[in-house]
Amino acid sequence: MMTDQTMDTPRIVILISGTGSNMITLAEKARSGEIPGMVAAVLCNRPEAVGIQHAKDRDIPVEVLDHKDFDSREAFDAAMIPLIDQYQPDLVVLAGFMRILSEDFVRRYQGRMLNIHPSLLPKYQGLNTHQRAIDAGDSVHGVSVHFVTEELDGGPVVIQAVVPVLNDDDAPTLQKRVQQQEHIIYPIAVKWFVEGRLKMSQAGEATLDGQALSASGIQLTD
Repeated sequence: MMTDQTMDTPRIVILISGTGSNMITLAEKARSGEIPGMVAAVLCNRPEAVGIQHAKDRDIPVEVLDHKDFDSREAFDAAMIPLIDQYQPDLVVLAGFMRILSEDFVRRYQGRMLNIHPSLLPKYQGLNTHQRAIDAGDSVHGVSVHFVTEELDGGPVVIQAVVPVLNDDDAPTLQKRVQQQEHIIYPIAVKWFVEGRLKMSQAGEATLDGQALSASGIQLTD
């Protein structure tokens, strides 16, 4: 049962598919007060995911819904909605949630759903971003937090971290350094949102303190 205090605290539901490293970071920063909100629940689409136990270890309610039990993406997404909505989230956070979301699901949470993507969007939407950056000979790579829209990895960018691509990098080493930056910028974006500073405008722009952000959002350099 929710108390008046928990009702007043911004509520976050995090969706994961794997280890949940960003979920862990967000949960710990919410618990410490660095993020002025609470992680109300974690939802996972893979029953074997390690992140489930990480959430339970932090006394976070967990909902497990195996996408393989559904005949379509739309049916799975429809089943997720009541599981999420029972926690009355102010913000839905995708943290390594490896599912393409249906249009109806995105519309329901549009403007209050964030995702983190391991590239400097709009470059390298989709998968295998680290290897693609190396294969292209890029000198820099990075990670972006963005609002979720119906376009895959195409919503307005809030914040990016730029990471140099080193001469001896392979995909795993580059991924490790990018993930370190994920754990820095995702809490920043979530904090801005729950503080009421970050919004998505009706025109589809990310705004911070009422000012529209550039196409690359706020950019941090490693």
